[in-house]
Amino acid sequence: MKILIANKSHASYAEIICNTIEESAKVRGTGIARRTPEYIINKMEKGNAVIALKEEKFAGFCYIETWSHDKYVANSGLIVHPDFRNQGLAKDIKNVIFDHSRKKYPDAKIFGITTGLAVMKINYDLGYQPVTFSELTDDEAFWKGCQTCKNYDILTRTERKMCLCTGMLYDPEKKKKDRKKRELNDKTFTRLKNIKQSLFYKKERNNLD
Repeated sequence: MKILIANKSHASYAEIICNTIEESAKVRGTGIARRTPEYIINKMEKGNAVIALKEEKFAGFCYIETWSHDKYVANSGLIVHPDFRNQGLAKDIKNVIFDHSRKKYPDAKIFGITTGLAVMKINYDLGYQPVTFSELTDDEAFWKGCQTCKNYDILTRTERKMCLCTGMLYDPEKKKKDRKKRELNDKTFTRLKNIKQSLFYKKERNNLD
């Protein structure tokens, strides 16, 4: 299995990608926004997608969306062909597209909205946290893209506060702060442990004397 950064040479897979996304939505009864082959090809040509291939057979796909002048990034359209499901491929694709997003847009917040528990678990393992929709991008183009979803009326009736989807966010700035805090706590713990050990050994020597 190969998971590659897609390019224009993979354009011939656009049709099956769109069909697989649509069929998956029907089976699960969820409202995935529809995409056209032209839209998918555009993502490939910009290097904003990854594709999984078993030899030359299509196995999976995911693409990058950018919003609010690249301040927000979404890893969208994650799909695995039925012939390759239940093998951990979705997680592998998600890892690759996440790493690609972090390298290409290092300062962007990465978010996703999903109804799938499996995707929620994958996102959580990558460091995403559940958030309210108010913490996602306010770019109108993003919300316009939700209009093809059958659950769009819920968004409009709740003023974008609630939906059947769950919003999840990876904030690189918050991760940096959390990491620095952990490092500081680790250093403090190490220093206290060394002091305690030093006092213990000093006491032991005094007892021996």
